Amino acid sequence: MRIGELAALAGVSVRSLRYYEQQGLLSSVRTPGGQRQYTERDAERVHFIQGLYAAGLSSRTIAELMPCADSPSEHNSDAALERMARERERITAQIDDLQRARDTLDTMVTVARAHRETLRDGAPATEESGQPR
Repeated sequence: MRIGELAALAGVSVRSLRYYEQQGLLSSVRTPGGQRQYTERDAERVHFIQGLYAAGLSSRTIAELMPCADSPSEHNSDAALERMARERERITAQIDDLQRARDTLDTMVTVARAHRETLRDGAPATEESGQPR
């Protein structure tokens, strides 16, 4: 099948498929006229790649995981599991950072609301900043 057919079947853009090829995640056979040709198995591969992207993985990390799909073995499976565990730890750390940022923002919102109430109640402000004393 041609690139447009694969894109439609897999539910991705032609541009995405070209990008996957550039990153070494997908390969095609070229016709004598230079057109890319794909198989039904390539559609499954694209779905797999999309799932890994949806999990927050980068194309570099996905490339590291592909040997598990391309050449199944205990070694490749163990390497993929270890890589996914590291990615999970990275994502967990990002979540922790975002939760701390949200908590800090919540504190700032509480302070701003309290300040807003003082303005509503007519509390005096300083001459230069307009902030309460």
